[in-house]
Amino acid sequence: MTVWDDLVGQERVSEQLAAAARDADALVTAAATGAPAPEASKMTHAWLFTGPPGAGYIQAARAFAAALQCVSPDRALGGAPGCGFCDGCHTALIGTHADVSTVTAVGAQIRVEDMRDTVRKSFTAPATGRWQVILVEDAERLNEKSANAVLKAVEEPAPRTVWLLCAPSVEDVLPTIRSRCRLLTLSTPSVDAVADMLVRREGVEPGVATAAARATQGHVERARRLATDPAARERRAAVLKLPLRVGDIGGCLKAAQELVDAAAADAKTLADETDSRETEEMKAALGAAQGGRLPRGTAGVIKDLEENQKRRRTRTQRDSLDLALTDLTAFYRDVLALQLGSRIAIANVDAEDALDRIARGSTPEATLRRIEAIAACRDALDRNVAPLLAVEAMTMALRAG
Repeated sequence: MTVWDDLVGQERVSEQLAAAARDADALVTAAATGAPAPEASKMTHAWLFTGPPGAGYIQAARAFAAALQCVSPDRALGGAPGCGFCDGCHTALIGTHADVSTVTAVGAQIRVEDMRDTVRKSFTAPATGRWQVILVEDAERLNEKSANAVLKAVEEPAPRTVWLLCAPSVEDVLPTIRSRCRLLTLSTPSVDAVADMLVRREGVEPGVATAAARATQGHVERARRLATDPAARERRAAVLKLPLRVGDIGGCLKAAQELVDAAAADAKTLADETDSRETEEMKAALGAAQGGRLPRGTAGVIKDLEENQKRRRTRTQRDSLDLALTDLTAFYRDVLALQLGSRIAIANVDAEDALDRIARGSTPEATLRRIEAIAACRDALDRNVAPLLAVEAMTMALRAG
C-alpha cells in the first residue's frame, strides 16, 4: 500500500505528486553523491493544496510529505518514493517524523505566536530526514501577522525546506503567498469511488457504503465516519428531523437549543479525551512528580496550555455546528430538486418521506430562502456571533420560509 492509496478519486493529483517526489529524491541523492542534479525538475519549495470540503487536500499534502521522507531501499532500484511501509513514510503519515512539522489552528486563527517556532525551524537543515517539511493544514486561518511570517519564509527558504499549505480555495490565501506556491486543486471524488474505498479499506457492507457516500456527497472523512460510527448516524438523523420541528416559535427555539447542546457535547467529548492527557504530559515534561506540585516558574506554561485547550474546544463546537448545517443544506437542496421535478442524485434517500412532505408544503422560492438562512448562520458563526443566537435566528427563518 503506497502513500497515495488514501487519495480517493485523485489519480491526476497522485501522478503529479509522485513525479515531483521522484525528482525531489533525485535532487537529494545528487547532492549527497556529487552527481549532477536533474535539469528539469517537477519539484519546488512551496505547494498550495486546495479543493472542496472532503476531497482530501490535507491527506494529499501529508502523503506528499511522506513520499519526500521515504527511505525505502527500492528507490535505488528504480522504485518510486512513497512506499508507505518504511520508517520515513510511516512516521510522516502518523505525524511523528522529526522533520515534518504540522501547524493547525487551535482556535479560529493561526496566530503569529503559533508560527514563530515553526518558521524558525524552516530555516534549519533536516535532522534525520531527507527534507524539512512544513505542513500548514489551515492556511486560510493565518491572520495578518502569521501570514507575513510565512511569506518571509516562503520567499527565501532553506535549500531543503518544503512548505505545504492547505486551504479550501486559492482565494483564501494571501496573493503574495499563493503567487510563490505551485497550486494543486483536488476535485470532489465520485460517490462510487468513496463507496469503493469504504468497502475495501473499512470492510463496510456495499449498501451501507453507497448510502454513506451519497449522503455526504463525496466527502471522504464524513462518509467514513457515517459508515462506521452509529453515533454519527444518530446525530445526522436528528438534524434531518429539524425541518419538521420548526412549525411554531417554541419548536424553533427548542430545536436551536438542542442543536447547540449537541455540538457542545461533541466538543466536550473530544476535550475530555485529549485535555487531561496533554496536561499530564506537559506536567511530566516540566518535571512535576505524579500528583505533585509544579516546579517554580512553570505555572504560566500550564496557563497557556489551558487557554489553547479552551480555544480548541470553541472551534470544535463550531466545527460540529457547521457539520450539522452542511447536512441541513443538503436536505433543502434535495427538497429543491423534488420541487423542480428531479429525483436524480438525491443525497438523503433515507429521509425521503420528510423531503416529500416539505417539498409539497412549500415553494422553490421559500426553499431558496431557507438555504440562504443556513448560509447566513454559517457566516454569523464565522464572525464569532454567539452560537445559540445564530442558530435561533436560522430556525426562525426556516419557519418563515
